Amino acid sequence: MPPGPLNALTDLPGVAVGHRTIRRDGIATGVTAILPHGGDLFREKIRAGVDIVNGFGKSAGLIQVRELGTVETPILLTNTFGVGSCADALVRRAIAANPSIGRATATVNPLVFECNDGAINDIQALAVTGADAYAALEAAGPGPVEEGAVGAGTGMTAFGFKAGIGTASRLMTLDGRAFTLGALVLANFGVPGDLVLPDGRRPGPDGAAVPERGSVIVILGTDLPLDDRQLARVARRAAAGLARLGAFWGHGSGDIALCFTTADRVAHDAAAPFAAVTRIAEPLIDLPFRAAAEATQEAVLNALCAAPATPGRDGRLFPSLSDWLREDPIA
Repeated sequence: MPPGPLNALTDLPGVAVGHRTIRRDGIATGVTAILPHGGDLFREKIRAGVDIVNGFGKSAGLIQVRELGTVETPILLTNTFGVGSCADALVRRAIAANPSIGRATATVNPLVFECNDGAINDIQALAVTGADAYAALEAAGPGPVEEGAVGAGTGMTAFGFKAGIGTASRLMTLDGRAFTLGALVLANFGVPGDLVLPDGRRPGPDGAAVPERGSVIVILGTDLPLDDRQLARVARRAAAGLARLGAFWGHGSGDIALCFTTADRVAHDAAAPFAAVTRIAEPLIDLPFRAAAEATQEAVLNALCAAPATPGRDGRLFPSLSDWLREDPIA
């Protein structure tokens, strides 16, 4: 399927992405923020669905998203031990904009996803703070998305290579109208030697094999109108893109996908007893299914290609896939 002009999640109108990268002695981590629209998400929620491919993870907010089918804060990505700081920042930000939260109206559900970047980052340092979460949110904007070892992806690895943040998009046409589906991934998964490139090559970095203990977070966004059940079905197809790459979702892997739509927002305060929902006719849903699989696969490859070779905390080198591709005589 054709990509959007930026080949990024930000091809979706109104969506903004920002990074806060933290690098200092022993520290290589950060925060990535996704804002599905520029308004007040607590007052104008977006519909969403979640698929837990393998649930070895410590993300925050997924239970309510699965139950209610809506997202009401920006989405933050970070390392495992940064979830608390990021969730606190989202709560404080929401309360500042809506002082009635938790008093005259409902509490707010902060949405934070994580992967363990301990192979490169000293995760016990608890380096991610609320100020870093705010910085990622302030940095969020439309346009091209920086990929690789930035933001939450600073210390992440995949298939034995340096990885991190990647993004891609696909364009869809339905009933004469143009729609977009974008993916942004936090890639930190896969056994060295298992990666399968689109042309069938299987790059394997030097060194002993290690068990699968990584994770991957896939955030999909679209302007195609879907209800929350359909969004969960589209999110599930992210796993097809991961499988094409050689992933098998090991015991210790946290593999989670969320899909949201910017169409058909949900008001916090209902204006009427009944609300109409616009959604795609079910026989046509293969269109976003395919887009989700393709965009997820390419987003991971983009993360791998954008990240430079980086040494780990134990001295092991995580090479760059781009370097491997340049050196491969078959290329």
